[in-house]
Amino acid sequence: MKQFEEIFNSFIGNELKYDGIYWVGVKTTGIFCRPVCTAKRPKPENVVIFSSIKEALQNGFRACKICKPLGDTNNENKDINLLISKINESPERKFKDYDLRKMGYEPATLRRWFKKNFGLTFHAYQRMNRINTAFKEISNGKTVTDTAFNMGFESLSGFNDSFKKIFGVTPNNSKEITVVNIQRFNTPLGTMIAGATENKLCILEFTDRRMLETELKQLTKLLNAKFIQSSNKVIEKTKKQIEEYFEGKRKNFDIELLTPGSEFQNKVWNSLMEIPYGETISYKQQSVNMKIPKSVRAVANANGQNRIAIIIPCHRVIGENGKLTGYGGGLWRKERLINLEKKLQ
Repeated sequence: MKQFEEIFNSFIGNELKYDGIYWVGVKTTGIFCRPVCTAKRPKPENVVIFSSIKEALQNGFRACKICKPLGDTNNENKDINLLISKINESPERKFKDYDLRKMGYEPATLRRWFKKNFGLTFHAYQRMNRINTAFKEISNGKTVTDTAFNMGFESLSGFNDSFKKIFGVTPNNSKEITVVNIQRFNTPLGTMIAGATENKLCILEFTDRRMLETELKQLTKLLNAKFIQSSNKVIEKTKKQIEEYFEGKRKNFDIELLTPGSEFQNKVWNSLMEIPYGETISYKQQSVNMKIPKSVRAVANANGQNRIAIIIPCHRVIGENGKLTGYGGGLWRKERLINLEKKLQ
Protein backbone atom coordinates (compact mmCIF):
# COMPACT_ATOMS: atom_id res chain seq x y z
CA MET A 1 0.00 0.00 0.00
CA LYS A 2 2.84 2.38 0.82
CA GLN A 3 4.48 1.72 -2.56
CA PHE A 4 1.12 2.16 -4.32
CA GLU A 5 0.62 5.54 -2.66
CA GLU A 6 4.12 6.62 -3.65
CA ILE A 7 3.62 5.59 -7.29
CA PHE A 8 0.11 7.10 -7.42
CA ASN A 9 1.33 10.41 -5.99
CA SER A 10 4.13 10.41 -8.57
CA PHE A 11 1.46 9.86 -11.25
CA ILE A 12 -0.63 12.74 -9.92
CA GLY A 13 2.42 15.01 -9.93
CA ASN A 14 3.63 14.03 -13.42
CA GLU A 15 7.00 13.06 -11.95
CA LEU A 16 9.69 11.31 -13.99
CA LYS A 17 10.68 9.09 -11.07
CA TYR A 18 8.76 6.01 -12.18
CA ASP A 19 8.59 6.62 -15.93
CA GLY A 20 9.64 3.43 -17.69
CA ILE A 21 9.47 1.46 -14.44
CA TYR A 22 5.74 1.31 -13.75
CA TRP A 23 2.59 1.85 -15.82
CA VAL A 24 -0.77 3.02 -14.52
CA GLY A 25 -4.04 1.37 -15.59
CA VAL A 26 -7.41 3.10 -15.18
CA LYS A 27 -10.18 0.58 -14.55
CA THR A 28 -13.06 2.83 -15.62
CA THR A 29 -11.64 3.54 -19.09
CA GLY A 30 -9.56 0.42 -19.73
CA ILE A 31 -6.48 2.41 -20.72
CA PHE A 32 -2.95 2.38 -19.31
CA CYS A 33 -0.57 5.32 -19.12
CA ARG A 34 2.97 6.36 -18.38
CA PRO A 35 3.41 7.99 -14.95
CA VAL A 36 4.00 11.32 -16.71
CA CYS A 37 0.69 11.29 -18.59
CA THR A 38 -1.12 14.65 -18.65
CA ALA A 39 -4.65 13.21 -18.94
CA LYS A 40 -7.23 13.81 -16.23
CA ARG A 41 -6.29 12.04 -13.02
CA PRO A 42 -8.48 9.13 -11.84
CA LYS A 43 -9.42 8.31 -8.27
CA PRO A 44 -7.03 5.98 -6.41
CA GLU A 45 -9.65 3.22 -6.20
CA ASN A 46 -9.85 3.14 -10.02
CA VAL A 47 -6.10 2.71 -10.49
CA VAL A 48 -4.05 -0.45 -10.88
CA ILE A 49 -0.25 -0.43 -11.11
CA PHE A 50 1.58 -2.60 -13.66
CA SER A 51 5.28 -3.40 -13.64
CA SER A 52 5.44 -3.89 -17.42
CA ILE A 53 3.61 -3.07 -20.63
CA LYS A 54 3.14 -6.81 -21.08
CA GLU A 55 1.22 -7.03 -17.80
CA ALA A 56 -1.05 -4.14 -18.79
CA LEU A 57 -1.81 -5.68 -22.19
CA GLN A 58 -2.42 -9.11 -20.68
CA ASN A 59 -5.04 -7.59 -18.40
CA GLY A 60 -6.95 -6.16 -21.35
CA PHE A 61 -5.81 -2.53 -21.07
CA ARG A 62 -5.17 -0.40 -24.15
CA ALA A 63 -2.48 2.21 -24.61
CA CYS A 64 -3.31 5.85 -23.84
CA LYS A 65 -3.30 8.08 -26.93
CA ILE A 66 -2.04 11.06 -24.94
CA CYS A 67 1.15 9.76 -23.31
CA LYS A 68 1.60 6.90 -25.85
CA PRO A 69 3.19 4.22 -23.64
CA LEU A 70 3.81 2.10 -26.74
CA GLY A 71 5.94 4.82 -28.27
CA ASP A 72 5.50 8.11 -30.10
CA THR A 73 5.20 8.01 -33.89
CA ASN A 74 7.43 11.05 -34.04
CA ASN A 75 10.37 9.45 -32.30
CA GLU A 76 13.21 7.32 -33.55
CA ASN A 77 10.99 4.22 -33.59
CA LYS A 78 8.73 5.63 -36.30
CA ASP A 79 9.11 2.55 -38.52
CA ILE A 80 8.12 0.20 -35.71
CA ASN A 81 5.14 2.37 -34.81
CA LEU A 82 4.03 2.18 -38.43
CA LEU A 83 4.03 -1.59 -38.07
CA ILE A 84 2.03 -1.33 -34.84
CA SER A 85 -0.56 0.77 -36.66
CA LYS A 86 -0.88 -1.90 -39.34
CA ILE A 87 -1.39 -4.57 -36.68
CA ASN A 88 -4.07 -2.51 -34.96
CA GLU A 89 -5.84 -1.85 -38.26
CA SER A 90 -5.84 -5.55 -39.25
CA PRO A 91 -5.61 -7.59 -36.02
CA GLU A 92 -6.73 -10.76 -37.80
CA ARG A 93 -3.65 -10.71 -40.00
CA LYS A 94 -0.72 -12.78 -38.74
CA PHE A 95 2.60 -11.24 -39.74
CA LYS A 96 5.19 -13.98 -40.19
CA ASP A 97 8.96 -13.58 -40.48
CA TYR A 98 8.68 -13.72 -44.27
CA ASP A 99 6.18 -10.84 -44.23
CA LEU A 100 8.37 -8.80 -41.93
CA ARG A 101 11.45 -9.19 -44.11
CA LYS A 102 9.41 -8.25 -47.16
CA MET A 103 8.36 -5.06 -45.36
CA GLY A 104 11.97 -4.25 -44.48
CA TYR A 105 12.08 -5.45 -40.87
CA GLU A 106 14.62 -7.89 -39.45
CA PRO A 107 12.57 -10.38 -37.33
CA ALA A 108 15.27 -10.99 -34.73
CA THR A 109 15.80 -7.25 -34.20
CA LEU A 110 12.06 -6.72 -33.99
CA ARG A 111 11.68 -9.45 -31.38
CA ARG A 112 14.41 -7.90 -29.23
CA TRP A 113 12.85 -4.45 -29.54
CA PHE A 114 9.40 -5.65 -28.46
CA LYS A 115 10.86 -7.69 -25.62
CA LYS A 116 12.89 -4.76 -24.37
CA ASN A 117 10.20 -2.10 -24.72
CA PHE A 118 6.95 -4.01 -24.12
CA GLY A 119 8.11 -7.04 -22.14
CA LEU A 120 6.64 -9.46 -24.68
CA THR A 121 7.55 -10.67 -28.12
CA PHE A 122 6.25 -9.23 -31.38
CA HIS A 123 4.10 -12.29 -31.99
CA ALA A 124 2.68 -12.13 -28.44
CA TYR A 125 1.66 -8.55 -29.12
CA GLN A 126 -0.16 -9.70 -32.25
CA ARG A 127 -2.02 -12.32 -30.18
CA MET A 128 -3.18 -9.61 -27.76
CA ASN A 129 -4.76 -7.68 -30.61
CA ARG A 130 -6.38 -10.79 -32.03
CA ILE A 131 -7.93 -11.61 -28.65
CA ASN A 132 -9.47 -8.14 -28.36
CA THR A 133 -10.93 -8.46 -31.85
CA ALA A 134 -12.16 -11.97 -31.10
CA PHE A 135 -14.07 -10.70 -28.07
CA LYS A 136 -16.01 -8.31 -30.27
CA GLU A 137 -16.65 -10.92 -32.97
CA ILE A 138 -18.06 -13.44 -30.49
CA SER A 139 -20.20 -10.77 -28.86
CA ASN A 140 -21.64 -10.01 -32.29
CA GLY A 141 -22.77 -13.59 -32.78
CA LYS A 142 -19.87 -15.44 -34.41
CA THR A 143 -19.10 -18.91 -33.08
CA VAL A 144 -16.15 -19.46 -30.78
CA THR A 145 -14.65 -22.06 -33.11
CA ASP A 146 -14.85 -19.90 -36.24
CA THR A 147 -13.52 -16.85 -34.41
CA ALA A 148 -10.59 -18.71 -32.86
CA PHE A 149 -9.32 -20.13 -36.12
CA ASN A 150 -10.10 -16.98 -38.15
CA MET A 151 -7.94 -15.06 -35.69
CA GLY A 152 -5.00 -17.39 -36.27
CA PHE A 153 -5.10 -19.55 -33.14
CA GLU A 154 -4.04 -23.15 -33.70
CA SER A 155 -6.20 -24.71 -30.98
CA LEU A 156 -9.39 -23.94 -29.11
CA SER A 157 -7.76 -24.65 -25.76
CA GLY A 158 -5.04 -22.07 -26.40
CA PHE A 159 -7.62 -19.54 -27.52
CA ASN A 160 -9.81 -20.20 -24.46
CA ASP A 161 -6.89 -19.80 -22.05
CA SER A 162 -5.72 -16.54 -23.64
CA PHE A 163 -9.25 -15.19 -23.75
CA LYS A 164 -9.99 -15.91 -20.10
CA LYS A 165 -6.72 -14.36 -18.90
CA ILE A 166 -7.74 -11.03 -20.42
CA PHE A 167 -11.52 -10.91 -19.97
CA GLY A 168 -12.03 -13.10 -16.92
CA VAL A 169 -14.62 -15.30 -18.65
CA THR A 170 -14.52 -18.08 -21.20
CA PRO A 171 -15.43 -17.22 -24.80
CA ASN A 172 -18.73 -19.12 -24.46
CA ASN A 173 -19.77 -16.86 -21.56
CA SER A 174 -18.57 -13.63 -23.14
CA LYS A 175 -21.86 -13.03 -24.97
CA GLU A 176 -23.27 -11.90 -21.65
CA ILE A 177 -20.87 -8.94 -21.76
CA THR A 178 -21.78 -5.78 -23.69
CA VAL A 179 -18.86 -4.40 -25.67
CA VAL A 180 -18.74 -0.61 -25.48
CA ASN A 181 -16.24 1.14 -27.73
CA ILE A 182 -15.04 4.39 -26.23
CA GLN A 183 -13.03 7.24 -27.73
CA ARG A 184 -12.06 10.83 -26.96
CA PHE A 185 -12.35 13.67 -29.47
CA ASN A 186 -11.92 17.43 -29.47
CA THR A 187 -14.66 20.07 -29.68
CA PRO A 188 -14.63 23.90 -29.43
CA LEU A 189 -15.65 23.54 -25.76
CA GLY A 190 -13.03 20.95 -24.84
CA THR A 191 -12.41 17.24 -25.12
CA MET A 192 -15.41 14.92 -25.07
CA ILE A 193 -15.64 11.17 -24.67
CA ALA A 194 -18.13 9.06 -26.62
CA GLY A 195 -19.06 5.48 -25.82
CA ALA A 196 -21.24 3.25 -27.96
CA THR A 197 -22.27 -0.33 -28.50
CA GLU A 198 -22.35 -1.64 -32.04
CA ASN A 199 -25.60 0.23 -32.73
CA LYS A 200 -26.31 2.77 -29.98
CA LEU A 201 -24.62 5.68 -28.20
CA CYS A 202 -24.66 5.26 -24.40
CA ILE A 203 -22.40 8.05 -23.17
CA LEU A 204 -21.28 11.45 -24.46
CA GLU A 205 -19.61 13.68 -21.89
CA PHE A 206 -16.92 16.31 -21.48
CA THR A 207 -13.88 14.53 -20.08
CA ASP A 208 -13.50 16.89 -17.11
CA ARG A 209 -17.00 16.18 -15.82
CA ARG A 210 -16.68 15.16 -12.18
CA MET A 211 -19.31 12.44 -12.50
CA LEU A 212 -17.67 10.79 -15.53
CA GLU A 213 -16.02 7.95 -13.62
CA THR A 214 -19.25 7.32 -11.71
CA GLU A 215 -21.20 7.21 -14.98
CA LEU A 216 -18.77 4.70 -16.48
CA LYS A 217 -19.15 2.55 -13.37
CA GLN A 218 -22.92 2.74 -13.70
CA LEU A 219 -22.80 1.63 -17.32
CA THR A 220 -20.42 -1.20 -16.43
CA LYS A 221 -22.99 -2.48 -13.94
CA LEU A 222 -26.19 -1.72 -15.86
CA LEU A 223 -24.98 -3.10 -19.19
CA ASN A 224 -22.47 -5.66 -17.88
CA ALA A 225 -20.13 -3.66 -20.10
CA LYS A 226 -16.53 -4.10 -21.13
CA PHE A 227 -14.99 -0.86 -22.42
CA ILE A 228 -12.60 -1.11 -25.35
CA GLN A 229 -10.54 1.89 -26.43
CA SER A 230 -11.48 2.12 -30.10
CA SER A 231 -14.05 3.63 -32.42
CA ASN A 232 -17.05 2.23 -34.26
CA LYS A 233 -19.63 3.50 -36.75
CA VAL A 234 -21.84 5.04 -34.05
CA ILE A 235 -18.93 6.98 -32.54
CA GLU A 236 -17.81 8.24 -35.94
CA LYS A 237 -21.36 9.36 -36.71
CA THR A 238 -21.56 11.08 -33.33
CA LYS A 239 -18.28 12.93 -33.87
CA LYS A 240 -19.44 14.13 -37.28
CA GLN A 241 -22.82 15.35 -36.05
CA ILE A 242 -21.34 17.08 -32.99
CA GLU A 243 -18.89 18.86 -35.30
CA GLU A 244 -21.80 19.95 -37.50
CA TYR A 245 -23.66 21.16 -34.39
CA PHE A 246 -20.81 23.44 -33.35
CA GLU A 247 -20.49 24.71 -36.91
CA GLY A 248 -24.16 25.68 -36.86
CA LYS A 249 -25.05 23.17 -39.58
CA ARG A 250 -27.12 20.81 -37.39
CA LYS A 251 -30.02 21.43 -35.02
CA ASN A 252 -31.30 17.86 -34.69
CA PHE A 253 -29.49 14.55 -34.19
CA ASP A 254 -30.44 11.18 -35.64
CA ILE A 255 -28.28 8.93 -33.47
CA GLU A 256 -29.88 5.95 -31.77
CA LEU A 257 -29.41 6.15 -28.00
CA LEU A 258 -29.06 3.59 -25.22
CA THR A 259 -30.09 5.14 -21.90
CA PRO A 260 -30.28 2.51 -19.14
CA GLY A 261 -32.04 3.92 -16.11
CA SER A 262 -35.37 3.99 -14.29
CA GLU A 263 -38.67 4.55 -16.06
CA PHE A 264 -38.90 8.00 -14.45
CA GLN A 265 -35.38 8.98 -15.56
CA ASN A 266 -36.13 8.02 -19.14
CA LYS A 267 -39.34 10.04 -19.09
CA VAL A 268 -37.36 13.05 -17.93
CA TRP A 269 -34.65 12.54 -20.58
CA ASN A 270 -37.30 12.15 -23.28
CA SER A 271 -38.89 15.43 -22.16
CA LEU A 272 -35.51 17.14 -22.63
CA MET A 273 -35.49 15.98 -26.24
CA GLU A 274 -38.76 17.88 -26.78
CA ILE A 275 -37.23 21.29 -25.93
CA PRO A 276 -36.74 23.09 -29.27
CA TYR A 277 -33.28 24.13 -30.44
CA GLY A 278 -32.44 27.66 -29.31
CA GLU A 279 -35.04 27.75 -26.53
CA THR A 280 -34.79 27.37 -22.77
CA ILE A 281 -37.30 26.43 -20.09
CA SER A 282 -37.20 26.27 -16.31
CA TYR A 283 -37.10 23.09 -14.25
CA LYS A 284 -40.59 23.99 -13.05
CA GLN A 285 -41.86 24.33 -16.62
CA GLN A 286 -40.30 21.00 -17.51
CA SER A 287 -42.17 19.40 -14.60
CA VAL A 288 -45.43 21.04 -15.71
CA ASN A 289 -44.87 19.79 -19.28
CA MET A 290 -44.48 16.29 -17.86
CA LYS A 291 -47.71 16.77 -15.85
CA ILE A 292 -45.88 16.33 -12.54
CA PRO A 293 -45.67 19.98 -11.33
CA LYS A 294 -44.84 19.02 -7.76
CA SER A 295 -41.78 16.99 -8.74
CA VAL A 296 -39.41 19.82 -9.69
CA ARG A 297 -36.57 18.56 -7.52
CA ALA A 298 -36.88 14.98 -8.77
CA VAL A 299 -36.92 16.17 -12.38
CA ALA A 300 -33.84 18.35 -11.80
CA ASN A 301 -32.04 15.41 -10.21
CA ALA A 302 -32.85 13.17 -13.20
CA ASN A 303 -31.56 15.89 -15.53
CA GLY A 304 -28.28 15.75 -13.64
CA GLN A 305 -28.09 11.99 -14.24
CA ASN A 306 -28.16 12.45 -18.03
CA ARG A 307 -25.09 10.75 -19.55
CA ILE A 308 -25.51 12.06 -23.10
CA ALA A 309 -24.62 15.75 -23.27
CA ILE A 310 -25.83 18.08 -26.05
CA ILE A 311 -27.86 15.38 -27.86
CA ILE A 312 -30.12 15.05 -24.79
CA PRO A 313 -30.10 18.82 -24.22
CA CYS A 314 -30.18 19.28 -20.45
CA HIS A 315 -28.30 22.55 -21.07
CA ARG A 316 -31.62 24.06 -22.23
CA VAL A 317 -33.10 23.93 -18.71
CA ILE A 318 -32.40 26.92 -16.46
CA GLY A 319 -33.57 28.30 -13.12
CA GLU A 320 -37.03 29.88 -12.81
CA ASN A 321 -35.36 33.25 -12.23
CA GLY A 322 -33.50 32.93 -15.53
CA LYS A 323 -30.14 32.11 -13.95
CA LEU A 324 -28.00 29.21 -15.08
CA THR A 325 -27.86 26.32 -12.63
CA GLY A 326 -26.84 22.70 -12.52
CA TYR A 327 -24.74 21.57 -15.47
CA GLY A 328 -22.20 18.77 -15.07
CA GLY A 329 -20.01 20.13 -17.86
CA GLY A 330 -19.69 23.49 -16.10
CA LEU A 331 -21.96 26.56 -16.18
CA TRP A 332 -19.61 28.31 -18.60
CA ARG A 333 -20.25 25.54 -21.14
CA LYS A 334 -23.99 25.72 -20.51
CA GLU A 335 -23.89 29.44 -21.27
CA ARG A 336 -21.83 28.90 -24.43
CA LEU A 337 -24.20 26.19 -25.70
CA ILE A 338 -27.29 28.33 -25.07
CA ASN A 339 -25.69 31.37 -26.75
CA LEU A 340 -24.56 29.26 -29.72
CA GLU A 341 -28.10 28.01 -30.32
CA LYS A 342 -29.73 31.42 -29.87
CA LYS A 343 -27.25 33.00 -32.28
CA LEU A 344 -27.91 30.38 -34.95
CA GLN A 345 -31.62 29.92 -34.31
